[in-house]
Parts: sequence; structure tokens; C-alpha cells
Amino acid sequence: MLRTERVLQLRGQQGRSVRVVREHYLRPDVPCRSALCRAACPRDGKLLSDDVTHYVIPDCKVVQDYLEILEFPELKGIIFMHTACQALQHQKGRRHYNKLRNLAKDARHDCVVFANEFHQHCYLPREKGESMEKWQTRSIYNAAVWYYNHCSGQMPIVMVTEDEDAIRQYGNETEGVFVISFKNYLDNFWPDLKAAHELFESILQARHEREIESQENNGKEYPEHLPLEVLEAGIKSGRYIQGALSVNKHRAQLEAFVRLQGFSSKETEIQSDILIYGAKARNRAIHGDVVAVELLPLHEWKGRTVALCENETEDKAPLDTTGDPMPTGKVVGIIQKNWRDYVVTFPSREESQPQGRNAQKVLVTPWDYRIPKIRISTQQAEALQDYRVVVRIDSWESTSVYPNGHFVRVLGRIGDLEGEIAAILVENSICVAPFSEIQMSEMPVSSSKNPWKVSPEEEKRLDLRATHLIFSIDPKGCEDVDDALSVRTLPNGNLELGVHIADVTHFVAANSYTDVEARARATTYYLADRRYDMLPSVLSADICSLLSGVDRYAVSVLWELEKESYEMLSICYNKTIIRSAYKLTYETAQGLLDGDTSVVGDILELKDLDDRTRQKKLAELVWAVSKLTDIARHVRAKRDSCGALELEGVEIRVQLDDKHNIHDLIPKQPLEVHETVAECMILANHWVAKKISEHFPHQALLRQHPPPRQEFFTELRECASAKGFAMDTRSNKALAESLDKANDPLDPIVNQLLRSMATHAMSNAMYFSTGSCSEEEFHHYGLALEKYTHFTSPIRRYADIVVHRLLMAATLKEKKGYVKDNLLSNKDLEELCKHINNRNRAAQRAQKQSTELFQCMYFKDKTPETDKRCVADGVIYSIRTNGVLVFVPRYGIKAAAYMKNKEGLVISFQGDGSCEWKPGSLQRFQNKITSTTTTGESVTLSLFDHITVKMLVQTSRCHADTIKLEIIKNAPHQSADMEVSQRSFQRVKCELVKAVSQSAEAAQRAQEKTRVEVIDEDFEKYCQTKGASLYQLLEEIRDLALLDVSADIRT
Repeated sequence: MLRTERVLQLRGQQGRSVRVVREHYLRPDVPCRSALCRAACPRDGKLLSDDVTHYVIPDCKVVQDYLEILEFPELKGIIFMHTACQALQHQKGRRHYNKLRNLAKDARHDCVVFANEFHQHCYLPREKGESMEKWQTRSIYNAAVWYYNHCSGQMPIVMVTEDEDAIRQYGNETEGVFVISFKNYLDNFWPDLKAAHELFESILQARHEREIESQENNGKEYPEHLPLEVLEAGIKSGRYIQGALSVNKHRAQLEAFVRLQGFSSKETEIQSDILIYGAKARNRAIHGDVVAVELLPLHEWKGRTVALCENETEDKAPLDTTGDPMPTGKVVGIIQKNWRDYVVTFPSREESQPQGRNAQKVLVTPWDYRIPKIRISTQQAEALQDYRVVVRIDSWESTSVYPNGHFVRVLGRIGDLEGEIAAILVENSICVAPFSEIQMSEMPVSSSKNPWKVSPEEEKRLDLRATHLIFSIDPKGCEDVDDALSVRTLPNGNLELGVHIADVTHFVAANSYTDVEARARATTYYLADRRYDMLPSVLSADICSLLSGVDRYAVSVLWELEKESYEMLSICYNKTIIRSAYKLTYETAQGLLDGDTSVVGDILELKDLDDRTRQKKLAELVWAVSKLTDIARHVRAKRDSCGALELEGVEIRVQLDDKHNIHDLIPKQPLEVHETVAECMILANHWVAKKISEHFPHQALLRQHPPPRQEFFTELRECASAKGFAMDTRSNKALAESLDKANDPLDPIVNQLLRSMATHAMSNAMYFSTGSCSEEEFHHYGLALEKYTHFTSPIRRYADIVVHRLLMAATLKEKKGYVKDNLLSNKDLEELCKHINNRNRAAQRAQKQSTELFQCMYFKDKTPETDKRCVADGVIYSIRTNGVLVFVPRYGIKAAAYMKNKEGLVISFQGDGSCEWKPGSLQRFQNKITSTTTTGESVTLSLFDHITVKMLVQTSRCHADTIKLEIIKNAPHQSADMEVSQRSFQRVKCELVKAVSQSAEAAQRAQEKTRVEVIDEDFEKYCQTKGASLYQLLEEIRDLALLDVSADIRT
């Protein structure tokens, strides 16, 4: 290894140039990553294919400008030099650099990164007076020549560059190494790759237009952004505030908010979001960008809009529609641009306007209301008017009203289901390309003729096949069965509870091609009518799925419980072999629990048995399901006593007919067996979290749920007070008790809506590395657990795969006293957690948007005037200045219902409850809104009133269709009968929990007399404190602590 020095010119915080000398080490054994290599280069990891006609090496400028063309899977044999990668990071930022790194790791793309700057024979020091661009080009050409010789001339090398001088200088210098322009390369090597040529022309044209515009436009539309070093110094001093820009999609032209990120000023204490009012104040920042904001003087502060809006491009907000003034500011600089691919629509023929000599320039409208119109240059505008297309933003100069971008590709026709689904995926940056051949080659073989079998090497696992009655409980049609359960009586009379999770990590080795792809996806994406798996189906639906009657590898958590009090006596974690006996649906398991014998016919595993055997096995199964439910009630009661929250969310299932047309939209009905399974999974996740954090205190992956900011509960408290309920939100325990008491015996939906509002006020639960924050921040607010993680769904969540590896490392560490150092460091794990959190949010948005798409498609085919399915009962849950927000339980829809139309007429109700529009005015109060006509007729709608509404679809060429509600009667809809079973279940469950809490406390007091010792310290922490007075004292102390700090906790 040789040591040399590199001289860098870095800019300090004050803007001064600093000369820095760094040591630079050169090695002769940097791997070339080529399958053609005849030298002794390491061949582990991804190798460049030898089944190509040439290798191509792009220079820095080509990588920066045309990376999206180099992403085409048809372009093979690409070598990215380290020099080009570093230049990309410095010029385009870390986002583009990470994109290139992920491209090089992706098994579907035949490309590698070669560390030329660390190779003894490739590194060239920069000559005195040589420009950075010339040195980069010279370095890359020198590395290209070395690479050709290293491969013994077996493969021609094509270096592509935009530097005409380099083409003239190096074009004919070395035989076998060709230096040509990128356009020349596409024309000669890929003449039939039409998409690449179109994209090249689009990028080239966009760049040309920007150059012309910068020369012509001297007048500035926006102020210039401050330099990064000035922003950083201002943030540090408290003059500027850093945060992520979030645009109000209902008032995108006017309203945006900045949520604070690590801001603490000595002079001002800003605890709320900061309003950015108007496009000028936004200063070219785009939704999602991390920005620096300067607060405006107090007299310039404005309030947020409280009127219902229809996403219109209005320049001014209606008068008297804003709330109290809030901190208001302006963007002075962008710290990090989070631009992505955007789905857009071209203007229709009626909207198109000739633009003189700039006729090729077109303003396209993004699918997302929060993104401004984008100017692109294309000759295909007319041909693509009926299509959704993808564009990318290139720049937004201070002289331009709109950002400039370029056309990328076509998605599909407007309104076509596949095109709209593709739009949802692109908008959430979800890539679901088919798994590659190299990834599939890592998969074990399993077919109907040759099913997968247990390997003899794995017989050392704990074998539960003959000793345990194991079964799964899942939704109908579920293929990816992650988890199974068991309960049995031990010889000593105690019980053993088992949670068995598919051992995915046995088949997905760390850093394998499958693992890299799973890490990139991070989760399985569930849409309304389909899913996109994180793992290949041979694993997710077959070998790793815990189906009944077949042998499977699992990781099992087994607890020994006291037979009556269900007190936990011991716990163990094992790699196991299991054979699930039954694959039950939730409905079947609930039927067994309720004593409904009609569900027995749905249990396929019992069908071919004789009556005696069937009855015996059925009795065993019913006992197991009942015992599991009883245990789950006690476990839940313990968490409830600590403040676990029962929150509310409406899940809608799309029911399709044989031709895949939408037959119905069905709200998911809650069953007690849902709670049984969930409680067992929560228990396993909690104990695994304790295990891995104990053994790896600085590099374990856990899940935290921070307490919400108290101001987010304002609406909840106001709505509850309208019904006479008091909401104590100081702690999770106080909130849980308040929600339990907020039951209106005449209208059970009130409690459901209050729980939904509480859910809305919550911050998001997030994955984190234990080394990145203090132990006090580990707490999960919603579940009332000190430590929590995700372990129970490794088929569909990458976080669970990481946790499985940590758990196995922890158990190995216990047995052998050491563990191989192949776990992620705290820094790497922190980066991974950010990525997984980001992908989880994308998955949730995509699922919500696809459900809304199907809701619109369902009602779009109906005639609102005649179809009874378009009319339903609605409940008012929020009051605005010009209307109300309504929840429709039948379809799980929350939408606006206007009481004042665009013509200024207000709603008026007749004697029979029907309504019509008349001249008049609206007056909004805290819990009600009154409509008064000019003739003196008056009607008041209050929070939680039931009204009859009609579902209408508001169509849009450029955006997603939306559901709009129209009030048709000031009275409940008569056929609202679907919610009865749901409410009764909630009531029964509440009573059960209270009863179980009392019995658990009684059993605990009795057991105190006979207990000799505590099994371990973790167990003692998990159990509840004995004695009501001490418990109340600790709760009061925790309440006081939460009151002191809650305002400083960000979501």
C-alpha cells in the first residue's frame, strides 16, 4: 500500500476558502468487479457480465446529466468510476449519489462501481493549474485504459463524454479504448432503444431552454436563496428556523407549513408549525424540501384557513375564513431538495395556448395538488393529452415563475385502472419491478412435483411437530402466513404459550441479492385490489408461509405461564421446525370462540376425518382458541392498566366480482379474535425488543411512539366537550380512561369518532437504532410499553428481518459468549431505519390512495339520483365556516359537505327534512353551524348530528377523482344498520377488559403469598406495581413529567 497526499480546497462556515491536506492510500488489489478478470481480484459480490459486446464508462458530466438513461436495464456493462461518483455527490447532492449507489447494488442492472482513485495504477494527482473537470476526465480515461489492459484486451471499452476536447485528444490514443459523445454512443450502439433517445432529446432540450432563459431573463420573480454556509450559521444562532415544507393540498397556491426540525431559539419559543403564506414567501421551495425560514414581524402573522376548499387555484382566500394568527415566515434558502418523479397531465386542446416561438414549451399539471405546474419542452404535447406521464424537475431559477423539467415516460391513459395505479406507485416512489434472474437463482426449489423438504442439517432445531398443536389465524385468502400460535398444558400443570414466526432469514442471507432487494422495498405494498411482495413468491407464499400440514422452519418464542393467573414464569427463544395443524380465518376462529358449530365446515383440515376423530380434534382446537383468547384478555388488561390506547381506524375491503369489477365496499368488522392474535404478537414483539436491546444496547432496531404534542388534541377536547365529555390528555393512561368513559348510549359512533380524532392527533411510530437516542425515548406511547419492536412479520417487513438476525445473534451470544461481528453499526442501522420509515409512510399513502381510487370507481358507475347505494347515513365530526366534515360509516368515507355553494346560496331544510339552496348567510360556532335564509328560515347542524348524504364523484383530468358529499336530508338515513354488531363488540370488549383487570389483580394478590422468588429482572419490570397507592403516586409523577416536557416533543 502506498501513501500519498491530496490537497483539497474546502469552504468554511464564514465562506472563506481553507486548504486541507489529507492522506490518501493507494492499493494494487482494488477489485475490478469483472467476470472477465484473469488476475487475482476478489470475486465476491456483484460481477460485471462477460456476455456483452463492450464495457461503457461514462465521465462525470454524463453521469450527472444522463443518469436516468444509464438506469435503463437494456444498457449493460456499465462501469462507474469513483471519480464520477464523487463528482455526482458534490454537484447534485447525496440524494443522487445514493441513487447511483443503489443502482450499482441492484442485481437487475449490469453495472458496477470501480474505486479508481484508490488503485495504485489508476490514481493520477491533479496537476498545477489543471481545472477540476479536466483532471476528472483525464483520471477516468486513465482508469479506462488500465481496465482494458487488466482484462487482457478481451472486451472493448467505450468511454462516453460531452467534452469535445477529450474526444479529439483521446479518441484514437489507445487501441481498444474508444472515446465518443453520449449521443454518438446511443445512435451507434442503441439505435432501436426509442425510449432512451426520446429521454436524451428531452433532457438536452430542457438544458438548452434553461440556458436561453438564463440569458434572456434579467428580471427576478423570486429573491435569491442564501448560501448554505449563511443558512447554517443563521440556524445555529436562531435567526433562521429549519424544517420540512408541507403544502396544504386544499389550498396549494397559498398555504404551506414548516414543521420544525431541531429548532431552539433563545429569543423566541415557537412550538407550532410556521405558516408560509403565498408563492412569493415559499420562494421556489417544493413540498418535501428541507428549508430555512425567517419569521416575519408579529403584525404580519396570519391564520390558517378554516373554510372548506375544493383544491382550486385561487389567489386570495375568502374573507373571515382564517383562524387565529400563527407564526408566519418566508423561505430564505433550501437546505435539501427532495425532488422526485412527478406524474403530470398535459393541457387539453381547449387549454393549450400558442406561445410564439416557444411553441414547444408546455406547462404540465402535476397529479399532486401540492406541486406547482412544471414547464417542459416537448413536441409530443398533443399526442399525450389523454395520458398520464412522468416528468422530472431540473431547476427552478429565480427568474422563472415555474420550475423547468423534462419528459421521462408515459404511464397510461387517464382514467384507466392500470394507469391510475401506476400513477399512485410513481407518486409514492414505489418500484415494483419483477424479481431478477440472479435473485431467483438464490431461491430454494419447491414445486408440486418436488416440494421443499426439511434439510438434514437443520434437524438440530427444536422439533415441535409431534408435541404442539399449532395453528394460524389470518384473513380470508391470505397466502403470506407469517405467524402461528400454540397453547398447551405442561406436565407440571402450567401452560405454555407459543408464538411461531416464519424463519425468513434462513433463506435470505445478509447482503445477498434477495436481501438487497428486500431492503430497498422495505415492505410489502398492499393496495385495494393487489399486493406487491417484498420477497419472491416462492418464499412469501410457499416455503416461508406457515401453511397447514407442511413442515416449516420457524423462530419460536415460548412462555411458561402459571395455570390460573397466567403469570409469566419463564421465556425461551428457539429456532424450530413446526407443522401447522390448521389454517383458520378470523371469522372461523371467532365462530369457534362463540360456540357456532356452523363454521366447522369451513375448516378444511377436519373434512376427511371420521366423526369421532373430528369431534376430538375439534374439542382440542376450541380449547386452544378459547385459552388463547383468555390469556390475551389478561395480557391486554395489564397493558390497559398502564395506559394502552384503543384507537380507531376504518379499513375498507374492496369486493370484486368474477370479472374483477367492483361489487361492493365493505368496512372491516372488528372481532375479538383480532384482538387475541394482535395481543399475542404485541407480547412477542415486546419480549424480543427487551432481549435484543439488552444484548445490543447501541445497535438494536426498536420501534418508538413519542407522546403527541398537546396542541394536537385541541379538536378532540372541543368535540368531546360538545357531548359533555372531558378529555384528559396529559398521559396515555389518562387519555385511555377518558376515551373509555366517552360513550353515548344513544349513539355508539360518537366514541368511534373520538377515537379516530385521537388517532389523528398521534405522532407516527418510527423505527430507530438504540444507539441514536437515550433509553427514556424508547417508550411506545400507544401500546404503553417501555420497549417494542417488530418481529412477527418478516415475510412482509424488512425491519422484522433485521430483528430476527439480532435475536439469533443474541441467543448465540448467550450460548457461546461471543457473536460474529456482522451486525449493522449504529450509524448504518440509523440510516436503514430512516429508509424503512420512509417506505412505510409511502406504503400507507399508496394503500389509502388506492382505496380512494376504488371508492370513486365504485360510485362513478352509479346514478346518484336513482341508485340507493349512493345515499347513506353520515355523522358530522368537524365544523367549518362554509360547511361540515362528515363521516359515512357504511363506506368508511370522510369528506366535505358544503352548506354554501359557489353562487353564494346557503342550504335550507324543508318540513320533511329535504333541502334546497336559497339566498342567506352562515354563522359558525365552536360546535355548530347555523344557516339562515333571507326570509328568516334558520337551521342548525351540530357536531355528531346524523344526516343523510349523497355520494358524488368529483372528476378531474389532472388529479385523482374525489368523493364529494351532498346533504339531502337533515335526518339520519333509515337503513343504517351495519354498525350494531360493531358497537356491541366494543361494549362487550370494554366490559371484558374491566372484569379481567379485576380478576388479574385478585389473582396477583393471592399469588404474592406463595411466590418465593422472581424469575428474572425483566419479568419484574413487566409486571404491574402491587398496591394501588404506590401505583397512583407513580402515575401522578409521570403525569407531571409529561406536562413539563410534552410541548417540546415533536411528531
